[in-house]
Amino acid sequence: MNRRSVLRAGAVLLATGATTAARLADPTDGWTRTSFTYSWQKPWNLDLGDRHSYSGGVHRMWVYAADEPFEEGSSTDPRTEMRWKNDYRTGDRMWDADVYLPSGSDGASFVQILRSVRPSGTPATDIMLNVYDTNGGTVRRYDGTVLKTGAYDTWFNVKIAHSASSGTGTIKVYFDDSLVLTVADRGPATRYFKNGVYNHGSGRVEARFRDIRYWTR
Repeated sequence: MNRRSVLRAGAVLLATGATTAARLADPTDGWTRTSFTYSWQKPWNLDLGDRHSYSGGVHRMWVYAADEPFEEGSSTDPRTEMRWKNDYRTGDRMWDADVYLPSGSDGASFVQILRSVRPSGTPATDIMLNVYDTNGGTVRRYDGTVLKTGAYDTWFNVKIAHSASSGTGTIKVYFDDSLVLTVADRGPATRYFKNGVYNHGSGRVEARFRDIRYWTR
């Protein structure tokens, strides 16, 4: 084999290796795409169409700080959210969607794992991702760890993979298939995913979602 053939063979091997590495890096490898259902939570005194639209495969959700909560008499902040009905206690579950956060949305949760049945005194959520109006849109875990800046006005993919157990499980967050966070959950509970906008700030907040998928293994 001459030098040119050796170089060509080496290039093929490198390309094959890079392709294999990229494939193995896909967070959904080994997972099964699974159907899901959901209900809506929105200001109790408004129609869904007042705070949600769907066109071209994109769910657009918005809410104002002065809006009513999702139930009359509730003390919670206003929201427009999909409440997933695939409740679980154990097993591996993944929420997956492309997300778009318009400029100016400040202090809003756009995806979370809520602990609907949990031991007394334990937190209500395992994780929340919030957006803040700094550095071109900053995504944080709750109001702490910075996961992304420059998040406004661009589509990016978000995956939240939860390995839940009868003890303490693990949550991994991926942006555009790159791992950005690994944390423990908050112990045993029945929980479910939610996505939309839950307004903890002021003014108007909005989030958009497309290609929403659910994975299990």
